[in-house]
Amino acid sequence: MPLSRPIVPVILSGGSGTRLWPMSRPERPKQMLALTAEETMLQLTATRAVGEHFAAPIVVANAAHADMIDTQLGAVEASAAAIILEPAGRNTAPAIALAAIAAGGGAKALLVMPSDHVIGDVAAFHAAIHAALPLVADGWLVTFGIAPDGPETGYGYIQVGEEIAPGVNRVARFVEKPPLDKAKAMLASGDHAWNGGIFLFRADAYLDALAAFAPDMLAACRKAMDGARYDGRRVFPDADAFAASPSDSIDYAVMEKADRVAVVPVSMGWSDLGSWDALYTLGADADGNAHKGDVVAIDTVNCLVRSDGVRIAMLGVEDLIVVASGNDVLILPRGRSQEVKRLLAAMQDG
Repeated sequence: MPLSRPIVPVILSGGSGTRLWPMSRPERPKQMLALTAEETMLQLTATRAVGEHFAAPIVVANAAHADMIDTQLGAVEASAAAIILEPAGRNTAPAIALAAIAAGGGAKALLVMPSDHVIGDVAAFHAAIHAALPLVADGWLVTFGIAPDGPETGYGYIQVGEEIAPGVNRVARFVEKPPLDKAKAMLASGDHAWNGGIFLFRADAYLDALAAFAPDMLAACRKAMDGARYDGRRVFPDADAFAASPSDSIDYAVMEKADRVAVVPVSMGWSDLGSWDALYTLGADADGNAHKGDVVAIDTVNCLVRSDGVRIAMLGVEDLIVVASGNDVLILPRGRSQEVKRLLAAMQDG
């Protein structure tokens, strides 16, 4: 039966979002930016899980962003119950363990969400959550499988197994990011979904899985929280204890090893907004352009152009990405924005 107590949103906000440089930087990463709406990605994530069915969120983040998180969540009336400030990044499995311990480690359901994803159809997301709740109450670990709209090679996949409850299936297997031919084959098979990195499970079910499959990680996280320092809602886990935790994703540490793992296939207008090209696909005008900021474009088609300061003037060009922020300007052809990391590496070397 569904859980009677409210679901606790767990928002993972530790990423640096370097693929959206120059606007996204370590001091103000992607989730802190307003990229698809007036609200920031963090604000949009938090407001997807508010109301009578949800408790105040637990945010796991970088200590450098604590003030921004407080300000942004307060502005949308979604203030966090706790902001756990990681002393170092150890990937998603330990981050979620800290949140599960902070939530009391009992039967409360945790809705784990990255802070920087797009979900266009929130009603479909809520319906998927509702479908999962009976299994979550019974101790299953549930993930949400995104209906794929193309043979994407940048995402992991989930093979959807037999239906075990209305709208919920057993996970047959997780698949690593595939080469193009394999992605096409999985898409054609009709029984694979993208792994969107959103999860729903009881806190105790997750901690029990860690005890079985990653006991050293669980021990380090418990010790870090036992020695944590508190400043209001801010939680500072013990740095030395947390540093002893292995660094691993929830997929590797738990989901690929546990037995009772289910997937809710859902089409909800999802994107991880992992590149400027991904942002371009979310909306363009009649000329195929997506502009934001002080931009003048004449005889320009199929371009993404954004500025948070300087004016950008373009004439007679097409299929470009142009992004200006501060003293930096990024220019590259559409379709190659995943290569931003090459530029960042070259600048660091230079």
